[in-house]
Amino acid sequence: HLVFHNFTAHKELVSCVGWTTADELYSCSDDHQILKWNLLTSETAQVVKLSDEIHPIDLHWFPKTIGGKKQTQTEIFVLTSSDGKFHLVSRTGRVEKSVDAHRGAVLAGRWNCEGTALVTVGEDGQIKIWSKTGMLRSTLAHQGTPVYSVAWGPDSDKILYTSGKQLIIKPLQPSAKVLQWKAHEGVILKVDWNSVNDLILSGGEDCKYKVWDSYGRLLYSSQSHDYPITSVAWVPDGELFAVGSFNTLRLCDRTGWSYALEKPSTGSIFNIAWSMDGTQIAGACGNGHVIFAHVVEQRWEWKNFEITLTKRRTMQVRNVLNDAIDILEFRDRVIKASLYYGHLVVATSLQCYVYSLSSTKNWNTPLIFDLKEGTVSLIVQAERYFLLVDGGSIYVYSYEGRVISSPKFPGMRTDNLNALTVSLSNDTIAVKDKTDEKVIYLFDALTGKPLGDGKPLLHKIEIMEIALDQFGSANERKIAIIDKNRDLYIASVRKFGKEQKMIKIGAMVHTMAWNDTTNILCGLQDTSFTVWFYPSAVYVDKDLLLKTVYEKDASEFSKSPQIVNFVGSKVTIRRADGSLVYTNVSPYPAILHEYVSASKWNDAVRLCRFVKEQTMWACLAAMAVANKDLATAEVAYAAIGEIDKVQYINHIKNLPSKESKLAHILLFSGNMQDAEGILLQAGLVYQAVQININLYNWDRALELAVKHKTHVDTVLAYRQKFLEDFSKKETNARFIQYAEGVNVDWEKIKAKMELETEREKEKAVPSAGTQSRNSSQDQP
Repeated sequence: HLVFHNFTAHKELVSCVGWTTADELYSCSDDHQILKWNLLTSETAQVVKLSDEIHPIDLHWFPKTIGGKKQTQTEIFVLTSSDGKFHLVSRTGRVEKSVDAHRGAVLAGRWNCEGTALVTVGEDGQIKIWSKTGMLRSTLAHQGTPVYSVAWGPDSDKILYTSGKQLIIKPLQPSAKVLQWKAHEGVILKVDWNSVNDLILSGGEDCKYKVWDSYGRLLYSSQSHDYPITSVAWVPDGELFAVGSFNTLRLCDRTGWSYALEKPSTGSIFNIAWSMDGTQIAGACGNGHVIFAHVVEQRWEWKNFEITLTKRRTMQVRNVLNDAIDILEFRDRVIKASLYYGHLVVATSLQCYVYSLSSTKNWNTPLIFDLKEGTVSLIVQAERYFLLVDGGSIYVYSYEGRVISSPKFPGMRTDNLNALTVSLSNDTIAVKDKTDEKVIYLFDALTGKPLGDGKPLLHKIEIMEIALDQFGSANERKIAIIDKNRDLYIASVRKFGKEQKMIKIGAMVHTMAWNDTTNILCGLQDTSFTVWFYPSAVYVDKDLLLKTVYEKDASEFSKSPQIVNFVGSKVTIRRADGSLVYTNVSPYPAILHEYVSASKWNDAVRLCRFVKEQTMWACLAAMAVANKDLATAEVAYAAIGEIDKVQYINHIKNLPSKESKLAHILLFSGNMQDAEGILLQAGLVYQAVQININLYNWDRALELAVKHKTHVDTVLAYRQKFLEDFSKKETNARFIQYAEGVNVDWEKIKAKMELETEREKEKAVPSAGTQSRNSSQDQP
């Protein structure tokens, strides 16, 4: 909730406030004063007394960080006023420039996130874009009604503004489509658009505040308040927002539900500003007060530990098993914290603290290291490492505090990264690009270098959420993605020299999470809670995927719930009203994963026989084929009644050579190219030709036969037989050409085929003999 302090230093209504640093604030009032507030020393000083004709309305500081790079330009802010001008004012209070901008009052002015342009709106209904020196670039629109509020889109390529009860998103490109919708029943007074979560906030005279996505779809609408909503503001990282009204300050989650409601004696709160680190807010009040509030009582949970931020520099740790309570004190203000994988990582404004939960004696002796910039906006944890987004860079640290790597990619902007667009596992980092939302950059966690051939992962439409699985070897690492259509895809992260293949495994998926210790994925689909016990089944046998999935009704989680985490067999879900609910997943698939990773196939079969569930047998069948254990695969497929596959596996087991077996297992999984490659590498040209004939890949079969000057007659014979069976005539020019010069004799062909099989057996025998000799030598 919020802990607030009320200060009075202005004699009239305070119209606007803005932070310069995390501890210094400027405020402007109708008494024509600009005051500077220092929160560390609790001092207030007058910066400047403006001339009597300037009545300030809105203030916005020039952005400090541009795409993560520190700004060197002298710090200035834009001040809009009721005389139709905006003023560029320096930190010392000197008015550098005054520009005649609108007829009537200039109601709002906003810099874009790069600081390259300024937008102003006024009572005359005009929206104007200016250069950073105050030169007019363009008049974007002309409304018949006053425009009370304006906000830039996340990429500074669109502008959101109010028009009575309507909200309008207008792209800067002249030909692009304008989006307009009726948002409130009364005049809209304030809007804000967050660059990290891409969500829009609006408040108006109908006494409601609402959350929208960037397509104008309503995500949340509040109950009617007693008074109009006069101010709304997102926290920079997009996790929270604040709402101001008459004698009312409210703190809400990004999904809309309310954390805290405070009733200070302030009159209307006309303007709310968040500090850069997102820990405190300031409000400009109608009775001449400036209200300061900081966010406390944030909570983190992991297994039996519950951690609460009780004060700005104090945390309380509670172990629910023995009710032991520890107090953690920090030198500076806590900005971000994360609790996962047995470690608590706390970032303050200068340092990072790492606590290990396995040795609880460690509460007094955390590992502490200094931060590079001290503006941590995101912490992501994996089992061995954690990732910090600090200032303009991404850093991966070990839990011993050592910097492991710092990945970079062209055009990287760290100010809009969040937990849905950055993912970390023990060996891989995945980052969704904001400039092109169809692209995911993949890096090696140990070196920070791009994976494989350095090309990013490409999807056909915009990606909303990404997550790496956490278990198993680096070569088997998978990434799950949810795209704009809410389809769930899975892709292999490490593919060398081959096109990345994304396979769809679910539709209408709103939220997802990987398990912390096994590669089990859960998600909320349309109206059901779904668990994919072995998502990699799509790479082995697509028909099996649906049999490895568990579904149950999700109506108990209400509308638009979010999965918080999936630890052990417990899934934590946050409902739209903010309450946490828990659901359990069967523990048996996780045990099956453990057995298979340790190659305990007999134990795995015994477990499936004990549980007697089709999903378990289906998982085991896919796992066995993936690990090339044909005996177990045969048992598992028989248990789920897939008789045709049992027969094929028997056929594979009887093949003479190791290469043939491997090729047919790949063929079983649908990897035709790899199977053919293995046979050709082993010199088994006839077998490569034969699998193409069996799959009716006639052109490829003939191409191989001609290239290797063998079995051309075999291909032609089978083709002829195929056409006769369907009473068709040959139309393929290549087949007609070769048929002229080749005589088809089935007796000869059969003899040749038998000879090839004999040859393959002979080839396989010596290698089997050497293997048995080697194993006998190994015996003591």
